[in-house]
Amino acid sequence: MSKEKILVTSALPYANGPIHLGHLSGAYLPADIFVRYHRLKGTDIIYICGSDEHGVPITITADKENVTPKTIIDRFHEANKKSFERFGMSFDIYSRTSIPVHHNTAQEFFKAYL
Repeated sequence: MSKEKILVTSALPYANGPIHLGHLSGAYLPADIFVRYHRLKGTDIIYICGSDEHGVPITITADKENVTPKTIIDRFHEANKKSFERFGMSFDIYSRTSIPVHHNTAQEFFKAYL
């Protein structure tokens, strides 16, 4: 019998502002507790999250600051990644939705379910 495998993802925060306690307590801490529990049990588990780099909130922030959306994305992706690290979130991967592997993986999932 093969060992149980679990993939956990949390809601991807928009890269348009800093992470706050509401983010942590609502989406990330419960998932982190679940992941840590399963790691202690020896479950093969991976916890993936990252910055959602697509969406109107990013454009609105960029317009307010008179900068490009990419400027906002780059700033808050790095800041939020560091915040998650300081809060001790146990992500195996914290990435970005703009990278090619994300695009390819999303397309593979979509095509598999057509």
